[in-house]
Amino acid sequence: MKDPPETRKSVPARQIAAVVVGNALEFYDFLTYSFFAVYIGRTFFPSSDPSASLLASLATFGAGFVMRPIGALVIGRMGDRLGRKPAMILSFWLMGVAISGLALTPSRAMIGVAAPLLAVFFRMLQGFALGGEVGPTTAFLLEVAPPERRGFYTAFQFWSQNLSILISGLVGFGLANTLTAQQLQDFGWRIAFLAGAVIVPFGLTMRRSLPETFHLTVAVKRQHISLRPYLPLAAIGLLLLASGTIGNYILAYMTTYAIATLHMPGSVGFAATIVVGLCGVLLDLPSGMLSDRFGRKPTMLIPSVLLLGCILPAFYVISHYRTMITLLAATAVLSSLLSLSAGPTVIWITESLPAAIRSGSVAVIYAVSISTFGGTTQYVITWLMKATGNPLAPAWYWTAALIIGIAAMCAVRESAPRKISIAPVVLPLVVEGDVA
Repeated sequence: MKDPPETRKSVPARQIAAVVVGNALEFYDFLTYSFFAVYIGRTFFPSSDPSASLLASLATFGAGFVMRPIGALVIGRMGDRLGRKPAMILSFWLMGVAISGLALTPSRAMIGVAAPLLAVFFRMLQGFALGGEVGPTTAFLLEVAPPERRGFYTAFQFWSQNLSILISGLVGFGLANTLTAQQLQDFGWRIAFLAGAVIVPFGLTMRRSLPETFHLTVAVKRQHISLRPYLPLAAIGLLLLASGTIGNYILAYMTTYAIATLHMPGSVGFAATIVVGLCGVLLDLPSGMLSDRFGRKPTMLIPSVLLLGCILPAFYVISHYRTMITLLAATAVLSSLLSLSAGPTVIWITESLPAAIRSGSVAVIYAVSISTFGGTTQYVITWLMKATGNPLAPAWYWTAALIIGIAAMCAVRESAPRKISIAPVVLPLVVEGDVA
């Protein structure tokens, strides 16, 4: 007989692969939109003013975030009522429909106003699906892991997201170096979306093979748990995620920033995206292991303080020298520090909640924060740069958000099992909520 998840020393690679492949593909589909925002704007929102076209495209990008809290409520809570597995399958299936629909929607020149309406619809369906993805997958990763290695296994959540950024950047870089600018505009961006859609059948097959973790880890599946004791945790979690997601989406904006603001070739912009994804892929899992060893709080706090001192100088160098070397080097520094600090925030939130409400609560906290701040970040910084003419606007916006995030980190009380065994936690709700 196999050991239960609580005492298991390792997790079968196929289970991690099933979550990673599905999660990475969903984020690939969602983030690819931001990387190709310039081209999508010209296709569905043509205008004589390039900035107006880009803003319309980014507004549609933000529309996907409107649906994320709704998806979190519906699919995230489904993960607490029916199990993590069916919730993960549903969210993945919906994302497949959305990404295929967006890739195949004709341009406005062909079908008129129906084109932008369809683009908005499919974008909102993407948001609904992704809103319900994070809670069940994160809960699954934590529940399937041994307690002393929760940080490492849960870090696959962010690792898979950065894997999607890396793959999307590689696809964009390859297309930008293979196709002409006009071909990239006419059909190149659609190829990037369809490349993700092709993987959907394989992802569904892999997810159907997953075991269910919820009934293995909760004695009374339908127990009633009051949410009120966890409201302080949710508030801190919202601030932590708000700070991190603003940074993530500013880095995801680097491709558009390089093309539209710095007027660099498309290949250079996509190279920056590759750097962002590569740094995350290399550092997310070590960050999770460090949080297991030294605790969630120092692992998120120390890199964040270093990052605070690097944002403005990095953007100053990028905007003043405007070379490929400065863009990639500065992006690498910012991405590395953010990758080291971001993962432990989600780990802390997830393991601080009881399993009976874990999927839905993580999904809602994550979705509300991402929708409020991630969904508006790229639109806000584009508007700020247009209004002020200052290419450093993204840096100032990120700096303000990070200061708030660091303040929230200072309020966090340790939740890592190893650290709890050494020193008591000040917030009892963190320990009491840590029900595997």
